[in-house]
Amino acid sequence: QVQLVESGGGLVQAGGSLRLSCAASGRTFSSYFMGWFRQAPGKEREFVAGISQGGSVTSYVDSVKGRFTISRDNSKNTVYLQMNSLKPEDTAVYYCAASGSILPVRTRNRYDCWGQGTQVTVSS
Repeated sequence: QVQLVESGGGLVQAGGSLRLSCAASGRTFSSYFMGWFRQAPGKEREFVAGISQGGSVTSYVDSVKGRFTISRDNSKNTVYLQMNSLKPEDTAVYYCAASGSILPVRTRNRYDCWGQGTQVTVSS
């Protein structure tokens, strides 16, 4: 398994940008499908974006398509989430997660390891 640590969250005005990073420990990072999830107060944790082991396949929830970009650097054991044109409804705690699946996955129970989360707050 891998240990995951997110960073890059903060407070930003609507229309602004943030880049989240998730650093993984361990030598098997490149074998994991990686995902970003978010959880707003009083809501279920939802899938935001995912990226395949080699980075060639990405997947997004419809609400962030065209605004968010997921990427990874296997040489640095890091996955990123570039968030542009942020909206107040993007406010949530964002979590990085790792899945042993070889296929893209969007459901929480397919992910084996989770980070502690980083808060993103978008003001109107």
